[in-house]
Amino acid sequence: MFNIDSSEFLLVAIVALVVIGPKDLPKAMRVVGYWVGKARGVSRQFRQGFDNMVREAELEEMEKRWAAENERIMREHAADAPPAVNDPAPAPTPTPTPTSPALVDHSPDHGSATATQHDDQSDRPMMVEKPVVGPAPVDPHTPRPNEGAAS
Repeated sequence: MFNIDSSEFLLVAIVALVVIGPKDLPKAMRVVGYWVGKARGVSRQFRQGFDNMVREAELEEMEKRWAAENERIMREHAADAPPAVNDPAPAPTPTPTPTSPALVDHSPDHGSATATQHDDQSDRPMMVEKPVVGPAPVDPHTPRPNEGAAS
């Protein structure tokens, strides 16, 4: 990390032993270890924060790319898609109601032509929302089968 060779480390240890003394050297090493640990913790937190910022920036960039790609696909296939179910269906033209007996047709095939031309839209695809499936609720007081049964 600091590029300290073993001979340099040995020289620092001998100087510390002479300057601090053998009596106070363990206490000094504990203090140095405490501050080295603090410095490592701060650097770890800094690194994690930086990594989180980079990850969030990457996610935002990926979301932008996904939105752009989704928009391109939707524009590309908009002409191919059938009309949406939410579009209002064309209102059927009202049939004139006969008001006088002269306008009423009493022929036996009168309703057959209109009965086959009904406004059924079953051939059009229907959009359905995706169901949301969640975990089953757990009641801690409900006994399970074979729980508490005499053996």
